[in-house]
Amino acid sequence: MSLIGKKVSPFKVDAFHNDQFIEITEKDLEGKWNAFVFYPADFSFVCPTELEDVAYHYEEFKKLGCEVYSISTDTHFVHKAWHDTSEKIKKIKFPMLADPAGKLAKDFKVLDEDLWQALRGSFLINPEGKIVSYEVNDMGIGRSAKDLLRKLSAAQFVEENGGEACPANWKPGEDTLTPGIDLVGKL
Repeated sequence: MSLIGKKVSPFKVDAFHNDQFIEITEKDLEGKWNAFVFYPADFSFVCPTELEDVAYHYEEFKKLGCEVYSISTDTHFVHKAWHDTSEKIKKIKFPMLADPAGKLAKDFKVLDEDLWQALRGSFLINPEGKIVSYEVNDMGIGRSAKDLLRKLSAAQFVEENGGEACPANWKPGEDTLTPGIDLVGKL
């Protein structure tokens, strides 16, 4: 069953952010775009490369009015330890959510219950708290922050321009499509 259009369920988790422990709830998502980036584990291999990539592009997400949250089943204490010891993870400025009970990962359908780790799931959530885009990869398949940014731009364009659609590899400023009978068989 697709998660598109699903409203984010109420949640409350601990997080590590800006050298502090904080609490994040679904209320923190309200009124803005959000990206949830689930990953398997701190102190692992592919995960730091992905999170460093997101950290590199974080200001671009912020310019688009989008907050980024990285999420694993590790605790906020482990997030801090990883942040303090890894040169790649030290670059992170976005909140690192702790989901040791796996509640968020279960709700977003990315929890591998045998390993008690999240698959590599990226979710875009609109200001109404609904999922508008997601991708889920197996443990060994890394993602691209640039592609997540591209999808965010397309999701925002579609939301702001009802009736328009963004073709494959669309980027802001490029032509869009207006679905209708006149377009049938023309592409």
